[in-house]
Amino acid sequence: MPIYEYTALTESGQNKTGILDADTPCAARDKLRKDKVHVTSIRLAGDLTGSATTKKDSSGGAARIGRNLFRRRVRISTQDLSTFTRQFATLLKSGTPMTESMRVLIEQTSGRRFEAILRDVRERVTGGEPLADALGNHPSVFSQLYINMVRAGEASGRLDDVLVRIGDFLQRQARMRNKVMAALMYPIIMVVVGSIVVVVLMNFVVPKILKLVTQKSGVLPLPTRILKAASDFFSDYWLLLAAAGVALFLLPGALRRTEKGAYFLDKLKLRMPVVGDLFRKQAISRFAVTLSTLLKSGLPVLDGLKIVQNVVDNAVLSETVGIIHDRIVEGADIASPLQKSKMFPPVVGHMIAIGEQSGQLEGILSQLAESYDEEVDIATQRMTAILEPALIVFIAVIVAFIVIAVILPMLQLGKLAT
Repeated sequence: MPIYEYTALTESGQNKTGILDADTPCAARDKLRKDKVHVTSIRLAGDLTGSATTKKDSSGGAARIGRNLFRRRVRISTQDLSTFTRQFATLLKSGTPMTESMRVLIEQTSGRRFEAILRDVRERVTGGEPLADALGNHPSVFSQLYINMVRAGEASGRLDDVLVRIGDFLQRQARMRNKVMAALMYPIIMVVVGSIVVVVLMNFVVPKILKLVTQKSGVLPLPTRILKAASDFFSDYWLLLAAAGVALFLLPGALRRTEKGAYFLDKLKLRMPVVGDLFRKQAISRFAVTLSTLLKSGLPVLDGLKIVQNVVDNAVLSETVGIIHDRIVEGADIASPLQKSKMFPPVVGHMIAIGEQSGQLEGILSQLAESYDEEVDIATQRMTAILEPALIVFIAVIVAFIVIAVILPMLQLGKLAT
């Protein structure tokens, strides 16, 4: 059933916008008339992505084209998806039928794009599709991990429990990402602000001062000559420097679109001083919690590793997981190829070996994830403690050098005057 976005007027004359599903635009208008609102415009919800589509084919093309637009463009925050998943699990645990649960969630969803997607999912489930297949039509919102876990939950009859695990997993990942971003935000702001201050000084303040000093002084001190050369360079090549800065900003995104470029960037990220250790621990924690969640949901180890390989946000780790998967297919256990990899510390391999031998692999992986979450916290605090004073000192040295380079010739002039 197609999904429509509408704009209408209420009986009190207020504007109202929303989304509803109906067989045709006329049927949608009839539904809205029953709610005593006057429709001013109505269109397929695919227009929410910015591309209106009215072309139809013999197989109901307008609805499908709108859905394709959903798949490519809609992005939902991890926090919103986690909240939806937890609430969905709670409703199912209480005995509410799946379609009724989705209806309740649709009514309280604030984002119109997410609401349109949920309506499409509910319509497909009502038509007889499994929930996992219905979610699979929106891969930009529901990841492969999410879909496969739902499929495992449906097969085992424990969908509500699996949804609880997915919600916890998403919440944990969002918390981890926020910690790292919060730790990096202050140093980034300092670098940006410091760079702006230096650029303004070098392009607008320093040239005027140096021009005045040069006219009244003979031989300039060495720091002043260095500052003058740097200022002239900024003034002559500022456009080139700006272009280089933009190119440097866009380069990582361009590289990440290629397989080799993404691998190079992730490998470089892991080797960076101070922050490299943080990124490595974050990647290991993500690996452990993802595989643990999949195994607890009933997926076999090989299937779990294949999913982990596709969802981890690090090309180096993804390659390592792929190697582990291939070695297991050849008859090895998980721990042996993991211990040989350079991505994982030896203690991780030993703990997973213990988990395999004891039959408690899921529990060991959960413990590893919790342990590395704590280490991420410690590494974040350590990184912040190192970066903040280092950046302050670095910016202070630059500003002090500029001040000294300007003051020295003035002092020289004062001596000549006496």
